[in-house]
Amino acid sequence: MKDDKEALSQIALTLTHHFDSLYYIDIESGNYTEYIPHKLFKGLDIPAYGEDFFSEVQESASKCVHPDDLELVIKLHDKEAMLDRLYSNKSYSVVYRLILHGNIMHMRHFELMCDDRKHIICCLENIEEEFRRKEEQEKDLQSARRMARMDALTGIRNKTAFTEYIATVDERIKAAPESCHFGVIMCDVNDLKKINDTRGHSFGDEAIQRTSRLICDTFDHSPVFRVGGDEFVVVLDGRDFDMREQLLAKLREESLANKRSRSGPVVACGMAVFDRVSDDSFEAVYKRADMEMYENKNELKSMKIVDYFMGMNSMDIPINAERKRLLDGMFGALYTVAGEGYVYLNDLKHDFSRWSLTLVDDFGMQSEYMYHADKYWQKHIHPDDMNTYQEAIDAVLCGNAEVRPIRYRARRADGTYAVCHTRGFVLSDKDGNPEYFGGIIIAE
Repeated sequence: MKDDKEALSQIALTLTHHFDSLYYIDIESGNYTEYIPHKLFKGLDIPAYGEDFFSEVQESASKCVHPDDLELVIKLHDKEAMLDRLYSNKSYSVVYRLILHGNIMHMRHFELMCDDRKHIICCLENIEEEFRRKEEQEKDLQSARRMARMDALTGIRNKTAFTEYIATVDERIKAAPESCHFGVIMCDVNDLKKINDTRGHSFGDEAIQRTSRLICDTFDHSPVFRVGGDEFVVVLDGRDFDMREQLLAKLREESLANKRSRSGPVVACGMAVFDRVSDDSFEAVYKRADMEMYENKNELKSMKIVDYFMGMNSMDIPINAERKRLLDGMFGALYTVAGEGYVYLNDLKHDFSRWSLTLVDDFGMQSEYMYHADKYWQKHIHPDDMNTYQEAIDAVLCGNAEVRPIRYRARRADGTYAVCHTRGFVLSDKDGNPEYFGGIIIAE
């Protein structure tokens, strides 16, 4: 008997450590006693004992139960409902929220029918820490899922996400083909292998990133996927589907303009639309779009113009490795003393220049390295300031080494204008002809 009492004492002690509150209720009378005082209820006038557990808990629930869970808690403490649960299962648990001292706390309610079937034990356990851990784990899991479906280079959805998306579309086609309205656009970066082989993978990566931005900006209401090294897929939906012909024409026109001016990515693209009569899968539409894309790719290749990323066809003498090394060396020295300003340096023999990456990002320029950069920079200059800027450039081309400081407005990538203070210089060759033109731009 002594051992039994000791065992019961240990069980009771264990329960006090596990639960934050424990009530022992007489079923017939409703009398109850709280054996583990809940410190969190301090100051709320929650009684530690009484004569009608069920009605008193229901009445006091509004003092501390979250409004969204109040109805649940009131029903939970309905005597007949609780007895029905416990006569069937002997135990029951549920989670709800309390608002204590201004803080939301998640609590686990646990109820148990005693062996004498005359008493019930109701317990409360604070599981806020457990809930937070699960919440963080779920966030980490969701983040991992997103990362697994995201292309690291471009930030858009990858081939894994594309495969999953195809499955959902195929399910829709199988269930209700008459309600499916979508199109597929296949895109391919022209001459990516040549860019990687001749200019390096950093230039190739830039071509991929800028192609991604171009496609996403054009089809901004549809999911875009990078499904291969140089391949992108757009699944046309909603407004983009309705305007598909205009948007495809816009993409092709911009790509062709980029090819002619070497001012941006060159993209071959093809489109196909789901036909509910002849198409029984996404794959059928995808294949037609792919064939259209290759036809467009061949058309682009037949044009004797080299892409912007190669950037050399119109130059009489393309810049060689040694000249580029000299340009980089001087640019580095200029960058070191520039402080917070933007730096630019142009090799006038080849009209090849290098610009600060911060300027490229802030003003939406094409690249850190550019041929004919002045033509692209002029597009950013405020029309009212163009004459001021042009006079300074003309002075450089005429061999005037003393370039006066100029002030003009230039359009940032977000469409706003910055006031630019530019101080430039000219370095001449041994014959006195301008060879390098560079300077520092301070933007307000």
